[in-house]
Amino acid sequence: MTVQDDTTTIDGILLSDAAAGKVKALLEQEGREDLALRVAVQPGGCSGLRYQLFFDERSLDGDVVKNFDGVKVVTDRMSAPYLGGASIDFVDTIEKQGFTIDNPNATGSCACGDSFS
Repeated sequence: MTVQDDTTTIDGILLSDAAAGKVKALLEQEGREDLALRVAVQPGGCSGLRYQLFFDERSLDGDVVKNFDGVKVVTDRMSAPYLGGASIDFVDTIEKQGFTIDNPNATGSCACGDSFS
């Protein structure tokens, strides 16, 4: 893995240190070592596609699996082309708390920030 400006590349996805730390903390709360963070793109949302980040115990055919600082990150083969170069961060401010995704492959997005085209 290559470290650049507080981010690490995971098969085209950039995961900030803040995001990795939050995932690790959430996994510790779950108390299960068999879970991975799955990053996926699904049809839906106001712009046509939406992001999904969730803990998953499954292993799907064609999954790209990488270990990042003790966190297992999984992307399915259909989502990978949509996520190349995407930056995942965790924001914790008075105005907003949660994971954010900055995706250079998105040509448009909606106001909610959860879907893109």
